[in-house]
Amino acid sequence: QVQLVESGGGLVQAGGSLRLSCAASGSIFSINNMGWYRQAPGKQRELVAAITTGGSTNYADSVKGRFTISRDNAKNTVFLQMNSLKPEDTAVYYCRAWRVLHNYWGQGTQVTVSS
Repeated sequence: QVQLVESGGGLVQAGGSLRLSCAASGSIFSINNMGWYRQAPGKQRELVAAITTGGSTNYADSVKGRFTISRDNAKNTVFLQMNSLKPEDTAVYYCRAWRVLHNYWGQGTQVTVSS
């Protein structure tokens, strides 16, 4: 089992920045990909950004150029730097860690962007 603990959410004005962190513990050998998803009220959960152990990244078109995902493999932690935040970025952000046959989610952290 892998436990994921997220932190860094909060309330910010449009144009502001937040940095989310997700620390993994437990059976770390069972994961290689880590990423951030978000779910706004009434909407499906969607991928925001993902990163492999080797550092390859993937972003949703809506956040390209504004968000940056990174990871510290030594500390089993993934980060999401969010700049130029918009009200439409408001959602619960979830950390995910996975590899084939293994899939883990964090409890989520609320990000609210006011206009």
